[in-house]
Amino acid sequence: MDQTVSNQIMRLLDRQAIWDCMVRYARGVDRLDEKLIGSAFWEDAHDSHGQINGSPENFLSSWIPTQAARQAGQHSVSNQTVDFDGDMAADTETYFMVASKKFDSDLLELVGGRYIDRFEKRGSEWKIQTRLVLLDWQATADASGMDQRLARSYGGSRDASDPSYERPVRPRYNVPGTKLVS
Repeated sequence: MDQTVSNQIMRLLDRQAIWDCMVRYARGVDRLDEKLIGSAFWEDAHDSHGQINGSPENFLSSWIPTQAARQAGQHSVSNQTVDFDGDMAADTETYFMVASKKFDSDLLELVGGRYIDRFEKRGSEWKIQTRLVLLDWQATADASGMDQRLARSYGGSRDASDPSYERPVRPRYNVPGTKLVS
């Protein structure tokens, strides 16, 4: 394999490692998994969330206690640009959308924005060194039928008891209020 192809393959692997870090962060936030969230950042990272600026631990210590009031939360990450700065650093812009619902509320809160991140590669691992969270829009939606609809489906949880932690996932056969189809 010539050096050009080898370099291109390494860039693709680096891009995938950066994307995997972003997805790991989003999953950690949705499952309230502090260890998973923390795994996306270097120990000396800075997180500029706006209302809380400092270490990722500072953000988590303020944010995690507010989550007890939320019944649901989901972060989606999408469009991402990656500009490499040599072989050991990259600047990224990743779009996100967050939907959350508080207990005893019929409103679904929606927020869209972008994570502007400086990633560093230390050893063979890519993690966030500096994060700036930019909010671009906000809206609310009617969630008044959510509880009834979710009662007819399999549900998740915002912790490690969520089925996404099962390896392998085990089959489910019935949900209250539904018919078993064979």
